[in-house]
Amino acid sequence: MNSRYTFFLPLILLSILYVESFGQSTGKIKLNQLGFYPNADKIAVVTGDISSNRFYVLSLPSHDTIYKARLQDTMSSKWSSSITRIARFSDVKKPGNYVIYVPGAGNSYPFTIRKNVLHSAGVSSLKGFYYQRLSMSLEAPYAGKWARPAGRPDNKVLIHPSAASDKRPSGTIISTPGGWFDAGDYNKYIVNSGITMGTLLSAYEDFPKYFDTLTTNIPESKDAVPDILNEIIYNLRWMLTMQDPNDGGVYNKCTEAAFDGMVMPHTNDLPRYVVQKGTAAALDFAAVTAQAARILKAYNKQLPSLADSCREASIKAWQWAQQNPNMSYNQNAINNKFEPKITTGGYGDGNFRDEWFWAASELLITTKDKQYADTVLNRWSDTLLLPSWNNVKALGLYTLLRNKTAFDQLNGITYNNAKNRLVLFAQRLINDGGDKAYQTIMGNSRGDFAWGSNSVAMNQSIVLINAYSVTKEDKYLNEALKNLDYVLGRNATGYCFITGLGTKSTMHPHHRPSVADGIDEPVPGLLAGGPNPSQQDRCAGYPSRMPAESYLDADCSYASNEIAINWNAPLVYVANAIEALQLKLKP
Repeated sequence: MNSRYTFFLPLILLSILYVESFGQSTGKIKLNQLGFYPNADKIAVVTGDISSNRFYVLSLPSHDTIYKARLQDTMSSKWSSSITRIARFSDVKKPGNYVIYVPGAGNSYPFTIRKNVLHSAGVSSLKGFYYQRLSMSLEAPYAGKWARPAGRPDNKVLIHPSAASDKRPSGTIISTPGGWFDAGDYNKYIVNSGITMGTLLSAYEDFPKYFDTLTTNIPESKDAVPDILNEIIYNLRWMLTMQDPNDGGVYNKCTEAAFDGMVMPHTNDLPRYVVQKGTAAALDFAAVTAQAARILKAYNKQLPSLADSCREASIKAWQWAQQNPNMSYNQNAINNKFEPKITTGGYGDGNFRDEWFWAASELLITTKDKQYADTVLNRWSDTLLLPSWNNVKALGLYTLLRNKTAFDQLNGITYNNAKNRLVLFAQRLINDGGDKAYQTIMGNSRGDFAWGSNSVAMNQSIVLINAYSVTKEDKYLNEALKNLDYVLGRNATGYCFITGLGTKSTMHPHHRPSVADGIDEPVPGLLAGGPNPSQQDRCAGYPSRMPAESYLDADCSYASNEIAINWNAPLVYVANAIEALQLKLKP
């Protein structure tokens, strides 16, 4: 491809370009709406049938042409109706503000080239958890116009009949305040908190120096604990209250009997319940508290006894799970036996092999106790899958790889065995090719476009970042960035899926505060679920059933436009990891 920076266009073409480029974007050029690092790969995707073979990079506000190049050949997307052509402009490295212009397609949304260009994505996605806090008021100095009173104090929560025991019979009142509400609803779920907390704790373990200086303007920002840990601790303290002190078991969730309407969290005083304990909840809890114990040990002065409490709680939860190894949470079965019926999110999981592996890995690293090594060995050969709330094995593998001394206790399994397993998984993501029409790893199969598909994209990137960490091969980091470009706008919908960022972003998420607060803009920093061709919500207005296009920016669309803490957590990891590693990026 022949290209160069400064050149003179014929006067007529220059005049046309000058006039067209001042108009609003046509939406035909899809790209990361925040921008690009100077030394990173830079791609825009031009959609539709256009006759031009060239594209132009224009500086703002002058609209001077600083670069031109040929568009790549036409491609068709497997998962959308798009006909695309790739505009690659990695040679443009000078910091500044720009647009892409293509004759016949108009101009792109504006974007920036500079170092730290994705800092706002990293900060905003982490700050999104602050807006999910229950049991405390969100004050204007921290929440801005999204300030609100405290919601759901959860200091008088009832033991549901499904959770009754001799020492805590049905109707017993316990206190379980704090924590993040899970998604668009105001309930709190241990299983989904499990993968969320594990992902955030891993982000800190992998990039501690970076996070030690990252501030998000939360009430705790001026103390001696990093903001990401303070945010984690808010949910951690809630999780600790969900453990029955009498036996070490962990209740599956704190919930109302049914989902409430689109109301603010402080306007409803319906009864709240903790429901049946479960093996998955206990093991996820054990993994999180074990990981938290070793991280928070460095902050014993600021957080007296918290690390020790986490360690003790983790061991007790593990012991309960050993005594109750097959207790699944089956909400239908519970509702056939008990009143009131519980119809909020189930997070039911009948296969606990991955939870055993994750919990054992975390406890092995934290306690150095050989008993946990046996469980890791027994589950080692199980299939490695992309992390999700009901498959967390990869979190255990990440932990083992960042703590090499653990392999001293894993007879027959070496660090290189674990490294090769992860790298093979990452390489398979690359080899499968993704959606070539959009140059993303996302789109390897139709299955990528599941409920919460944007979290699939982000968890793919976490696999790739971990592969980079153990190999230092640039290709893994570069491929991880592609999926971040995807959620920031380089996708078939043209949306930036993070509220409050970009030019065309999600405005109407299925998120009760964003609907009920009377503010036009949604609560910022939240990742929408993303394209989902199953369209379970049956909301009218979806533009297409093509997998990559099946997204509707409407609050009724819980299948594609809800937010959830387990989707935001991998975004926090990826956006901040890319920021921390930006100097390693190469086109």
